[in-house]
Amino acid sequence: MNEPVPSETYAAQVRRLADVTARVHTQRQEAHTWYDQQCAAADRAVTEATDQLRRAEAEAEAARELLERVDGETAHLWQQLRDRLGGGRRAGAPPGPNRDATGDPVHLLQGVRELLDRVGQPGEMPASANPVLAVCGVFGAVLAYALGAVAREFGESSGGDLAVGMPVLALVVTLLGPLIGLVPAKRVADRRHAVFGPRPMAVVLIAGLACTALLLAVGR
Repeated sequence: MNEPVPSETYAAQVRRLADVTARVHTQRQEAHTWYDQQCAAADRAVTEATDQLRRAEAEAEAARELLERVDGETAHLWQQLRDRLGGGRRAGAPPGPNRDATGDPVHLLQGVRELLDRVGQPGEMPASANPVLAVCGVFGAVLAYALGAVAREFGESSGGDLAVGMPVLALVVTLLGPLIGLVPAKRVADRRHAVFGPRPMAVVLIAGLACTALLLAVGR
């Protein structure tokens, strides 16, 4: 037959069981706490990774838009340069990107735009063009004088009122000769991409007036 277990031994076993149960409960709580911490850390890592991915996508989109903007502006400026060089055979295709370039490309393109604007502004007619301008004035005076002479002869041959009116008209046309010379002189200035200002106009008018006066004096 089984002998009864002493009460002291039973009490010790109960205390041992209670201790083991308490340790298991503590370890279980620690395990749950560690698991919760790991889940929270993983969630934070996922959130941070998602935010970084969104920022990277936004930066990539901004870089793509900037690249398209820079490429479009570069092509526009290059086309302006080709037009000012005349055609574009000497300019060729736009240059590729410079990997060693630093700084904001928008600011760099702004500097190029300002430089191109300064280069494209027409300058003053040089003094070396004065002979050509004088020839334009003389040409206008001679042409007007010739037209006036034709008008006078037509009036004299027609007789009547034309014989009175045509000489007056011929004189008016002759006096307009210096102004006629401004037309070819303006074309010369446009071809040289220069400003047809007061000084070139004065050269043309003075030469035209001098030639007109000389023709009138000789024709008397």
